[in-house]
Amino acid sequence: MTEATEPEPGAKPRVRREPRQARSRARVEAILGAADRLLSQEGYEALTMRRIAEDAGVPVGSIYQFYPDKGAVVDALGRRYLEGFGSAIDELVERAVEGELADLVGTMVDVYSELFRSQPGGMALWAGRHLSPELARADEASNALIAEGLRRIVEHLTGGPGGEPVRRATRMVVWAANAVLHEVFKGDGEPDLETVDELKRMLDCYWVDLRGRLAAAEG
Repeated sequence: MTEATEPEPGAKPRVRREPRQARSRARVEAILGAADRLLSQEGYEALTMRRIAEDAGVPVGSIYQFYPDKGAVVDALGRRYLEGFGSAIDELVERAVEGELADLVGTMVDVYSELFRSQPGGMALWAGRHLSPELARADEASNALIAEGLRRIVEHLTGGPGGEPVRRATRMVVWAANAVLHEVFKGDGEPDLETVDELKRMLDCYWVDLRGRLAAAEG
């Protein structure tokens, strides 16, 4: 089978069918795992359907059963990365409600640092910005979801609705943390964990300032 052509800019990659049987799900896991490894080790340009098949140990034709082209594989992989970030903020909200989030900034940065560290293919994908319009929109929606979850945590910890100041502040935190963690984990070598500590210090100062402003507004 010949290599599929790249989708036109703005086109929406398609998933031909969802895996339902255990064997099919295992094959999709192998395909996405291979794509992640190739992205992290060799970059986006090395990612072809044939290379994915070789790395996954599956016939190239089996990939086309699920994904019509390379763009569809990348989008599926990107959505998986984003789902991990969404699940993380849901867990942090639950921990805050249960009173198990004594160190908001430290815990949040540690959780998301681990997600960045454990997804080298995702870091390579976002660093190169080889995103379809659909995946770029999903990325924006993911950041908004994280900011909204953080807003819920802040309002729970401060005891009341913070309105637009808290919404603005949580967006700022997400943008800042996202930018720093992308820089820390985008390289091939060991991440600079001292920079992660600096991020915590910066966000701690912002958190103290935000609580002070909210307390003053209530007073």
